[in-house]
Amino acid sequence: MILYDVICSNDHVFEAWFADSGAFGEQREKGDIACPICGDTDVGKALMAPSISAKKERSAAQATEAAEAVKVLYKMREHIEEHCDYVGDKFAEEARKIHHEEVEKRDIYGEATAEEAARLRDEGIEFGEMPWPIRHDA
Repeated sequence: MILYDVICSNDHVFEAWFADSGAFGEQREKGDIACPICGDTDVGKALMAPSISAKKERSAAQATEAAEAVKVLYKMREHIEEHCDYVGDKFAEEARKIHHEEVEKRDIYGEATAEEAARLRDEGIEFGEMPWPIRHDA
């Protein structure tokens, strides 16, 4: 089966399916193809965009974008590790102390459970979360 965009002499464009490319010509000569809008049987093939599968191109583009995103995550991780204090699983506790000015303000990073993160948000303590890429040099 093949799909064509067909155009009548009144410039109405419509789609029609044919068994093969030769079937269009045969049906056209017999007057079997009629415009569904005006009934005109003086029809021809309209210009069509080629049907090219973009799946492989899209997959390659998506893979490239994903690779770039991972590179950014690694750069962010490197920056955080160089410029912030690691507080491990005491992140929520340290973030509270900094927020309430119980300790000197500094940039920290570490781990928090989902419950701890929710409590920090409820308390109005601002922090960011990031997907931490696995280090391959460990």
